[in-house]
Amino acid sequence: MAEGAFPEPSRRGFLNWFLGTAAGAFVLSVLYPVSRYLVPPEVTESTAGTVTLAIKPEEVKPNSGQIFKFGSRPGILVRTSQGELRAFTAVCTHLNCTVQYRPDLQHIWCACHNGHFDLNGRNIEGPPPRPLDAFVVNARGNQIIVSKGA
Repeated sequence: MAEGAFPEPSRRGFLNWFLGTAAGAFVLSVLYPVSRYLVPPEVTESTAGTVTLAIKPEEVKPNSGQIFKFGSRPGILVRTSQGELRAFTAVCTHLNCTVQYRPDLQHIWCACHNGHFDLNGRNIEGPPPRPLDAFVVNARGNQIIVSKGA
């Protein structure tokens, strides 16, 4: 076997390789979560057209509202003071904040920029440029079924 084909391993070479590998692993372990935070994975729109809520119609009191999940986005179910059930998307049309029902105002309110929507989903005050998307609500027995279209 010819001498000089493979260099003699040295302690300094091993330490340089070990520290370089450890530093590279550290940099990757820091950059990966930061990059996942800055560029989150794309959430696709749900194709679900109908959702059955886990709450019963009698559990929704008059002049109240509840947030529910409609696919990947929130929805809001409102029982008016007259007892009618209505549902809308709970995403404000201004900057995509989640809206809520305000019993004291008796309408839907966005806390981010003080947007107000009536119980038909129309924006009545504040910066939202368009109304909330309305859903169709059907109460069948002990179930509340919310769907996108008629």
